[in-house]
Amino acid sequence: MDKMKATYEVMLGLAAEMVWDEALRKRRSDILHREIDTALATGDELAFRNLTEELKSLA
Repeated sequence: MDKMKATYEVMLGLAAEMVWDEALRKRRSDILHREIDTALATGDELAFRNLTEELKSLA
């Protein structure tokens, strides 16, 4: 029974980590979209290219 409990705790920890990673990725994606919009609005081509590259790497 202890082995099953340990296995369950490890799996629960991994699931929590996956949820946390997805939340962080979603937050960063939202920030990047706003920054890309700003770069487009101001005509900052370099920032636009850098931000879109980072956004691509999240996918």
